[in-house]
Amino acid sequence: MTEAPHDLPPAPDPLPHPVVDNHCHLDIGRDGEPWDVRAAIDAATAVGVRRIVQIGCDLRRATWAVEAARTHPELVAGVALHPNEAPRLAAAGGLDAALEAIAELAAVHPRVRAVGETGLDHYRTGPDGRAAQVASFAAHIDLAKRLDKTLVIHDRDAHQEVLDVLDAEGAPERWVMHCFSGDAAFARACLDRGAYLSFAGTVTFKNAAPLRNALVVTPQDRVLVETDAPYLTPHPYRGRTNGSYLVPLTVRAMAAERGEDLGDLCAAIDANTERAFGGAW
Repeated sequence: MTEAPHDLPPAPDPLPHPVVDNHCHLDIGRDGEPWDVRAAIDAATAVGVRRIVQIGCDLRRATWAVEAARTHPELVAGVALHPNEAPRLAAAGGLDAALEAIAELAAVHPRVRAVGETGLDHYRTGPDGRAAQVASFAAHIDLAKRLDKTLVIHDRDAHQEVLDVLDAEGAPERWVMHCFSGDAAFARACLDRGAYLSFAGTVTFKNAAPLRNALVVTPQDRVLVETDAPYLTPHPYRGRTNGSYLVPLTVRAMAAERGEDLGDLCAAIDANTERAFGGAW
């Protein structure tokens, strides 16, 4: 892998049933270079994470995601413009052209299962850029519905605004709240609208009690797991480089919090991910 070996946590014990990492960025290493994709897949497979959804967050990375999915049968791709890309593109007069290019990628390549990550980010984008974010989000929602792709939503400090846009545009049949970050009430609001809720390593953090409450109220047939690698490494390795092979740490914490058998939860996550992303691959 691109990162120095000492930065990578050790592999956890394998899971009793395979699961899918439904949100990963194999194109992003700590030094900005892609991972050794084959090595990353093999490390994940060895602990029971046999399939990965590779997410591309701008036109260059989306193109990379499609090629990686074409090359590696364990991968499918999601393509989109990240919410924080939208204001920059709009300011440069390039948002419409970039959206058209994403639409072409999503339409042409069968390995593209998702439109995302798209959504709203009020943490890194201030009020001046939010209209562009909303316009981009609405365009991605329309694209997901037109192509029957899964919508993958990034929501940072914008819970109600995300719901407002979804309500105004109409949610697609399948949509995922990536790296769910709300509390139990927000979880119920998303679930009422048909969402799958995807939990990352953040659910293991000591200060994440509201997030764990959200996990507990999520029905077993709506829960997913992800890494958002190389970010959001689960406890006890928070701050080090994340990878799909560390999903077992998060899933074990989830099963313990929910009071469920680990194998049963793994089997549910595996089946849920297939439904959420349009079938097996």
